[in-house]
Amino acid sequence: MMQRARRIGFGLFTTLAVVGFAGQAPAADERFEVSSIKAVRVTLVDTAAALQQGNLAKAKEAFDNYDSAWNGIEVYIDTRSKPMYDKIELDLQARINKEMGQPTPDLAKLRADIQEMIGKYDEAIALVSSAAPLSPLFDDIARLRIERSHLREVNPALKAGNIAKARKSYEAFDANWDSIEDLIKARSADAYVAVEKGMIQIEQALMPEKPDAAQVTALVTAVNTAYNSALAILVKEAKATIK
Repeated sequence: MMQRARRIGFGLFTTLAVVGFAGQAPAADERFEVSSIKAVRVTLVDTAAALQQGNLAKAKEAFDNYDSAWNGIEVYIDTRSKPMYDKIELDLQARINKEMGQPTPDLAKLRADIQEMIGKYDEAIALVSSAAPLSPLFDDIARLRIERSHLREVNPALKAGNIAKARKSYEAFDANWDSIEDLIKARSADAYVAVEKGMIQIEQALMPEKPDAAQVTALVTAVNTAYNSALAILVKEAKATIK
């Protein structure tokens, strides 16, 4: 690992690990795929609870958390059942996002849609729980995507003027990078160096009280591009194991 002073200026931050979404550790004999997918479910439950309370702002926040967490593990569902993936993401999630974006969202419709989505998500959990394991390469893909989800949150937060969230999301990426960096390095030394260099620059750019949003956005985009280039190599390796 390259030496770097990337944590200077940031407070101690405990990241949401995969099991952190569920608030409990997975069973000792549970596959990473199963525990990871189960862990995301709580974000849908939180969305439903907020909608039941009529708290649209809280529901939107919970559903944003779902979207970020889902991005980490959706590869499993997409690989095992394209129809189920399409139903969850392209139909149900799209419908909920569209309704939440209306000037006056229909809460009754949202409550029904989120319950339908939870039901379909439970079908996905049952599917992966009973299926034979995929290649371990798919677990590596999920680990990289779960880590990347934090980085993907930075630019939207900056665009919304939420500097605190942008910093918090970057801290989460920074804190977990060491656990997956070897997966990047093994696929592309150039991508690894680019990510390491970019992380130093992002940390420095986020340190001012009012960071230059355009500068940070460009740096995050560059790191994400390098990261994705290595991830794409791993995805190709994993797909080659599907018969």
